[in-house]
Amino acid sequence: MDIDANTYLEPLIEHGPKVLGVLLALLFAWVIAGWTERGVRAGLENRNFDATLTRFFAKLTRYLILISAVLGCLGVFGIQTASFAAVLAAAGFAVGMAFQGTLGNFAAGIMLLAFRPFKVGDYVEVNGETGTCEHIDLFTCEFRTLDNKKLIIPNGAVFGSTITNYTGYEIRRADISVGAEYSADIDATRAVLEKAAASIPGMIQDPAPQVFLKGLGDSSVDWQVRVWCKTEDFWDVWQATVRACKVSLDEAGIGIPFPQQDVHLDESVVQALSK
Repeated sequence: MDIDANTYLEPLIEHGPKVLGVLLALLFAWVIAGWTERGVRAGLENRNFDATLTRFFAKLTRYLILISAVLGCLGVFGIQTASFAAVLAAAGFAVGMAFQGTLGNFAAGIMLLAFRPFKVGDYVEVNGETGTCEHIDLFTCEFRTLDNKKLIIPNGAVFGSTITNYTGYEIRRADISVGAEYSADIDATRAVLEKAAASIPGMIQDPAPQVFLKGLGDSSVDWQVRVWCKTEDFWDVWQATVRACKVSLDEAGIGIPFPQQDVHLDESVVQALSK
């Protein structure tokens, strides 16, 4: 059977340049999108713009360029973008029903960016996990734990849980619980703890430190030493406060008791055991 070369050459001649042009256009758009993303990120970072929004706007710019390039290339082949949009909307509805969780994470990501309960660099507790926020993306949040593990949590779980932002304010209070023996004088113990609280390196004077009498425990009189400090100095001040309380009580001869238990044996049991 004879094969007419024109059968293959005519479509190739007619559509070949278009296909090649579209491929080159998409490649060009990919390169431009990458350059634009890096340029937007560098420009915002040079202006000390918020790190979270910097990453978001850079990614958004990249995707908008790529989507615009794809839609433009469809027009080259005579595909009307209006019709394509209708088809895409119908397909999007079907896909949306199948990916409700993913869309929920996307919506939660928008809410996190809008309400800003925390930002990149904050130390937070979310969904029962704690760590420093590294990235807030459209679908997930990435955290770095204190033992240097990468923790990735879906945005839906983040926004739907109680969020504790430990670095949300410039200052924090370190609360150190201390127990003193019952034989120690209450006023003397307070004076010793107040002197210890006033000598903590890194503390701030406003608000002033406080020594609070919490109650009478099973084995000790319970106190709490409350010292304010800058958030970045919290753990140093915490350790210094614990040390100062222990040293000051030791120097004053006030003991820090540990739980004790008295055991009383019935006399009949003692006699039975002694036989």
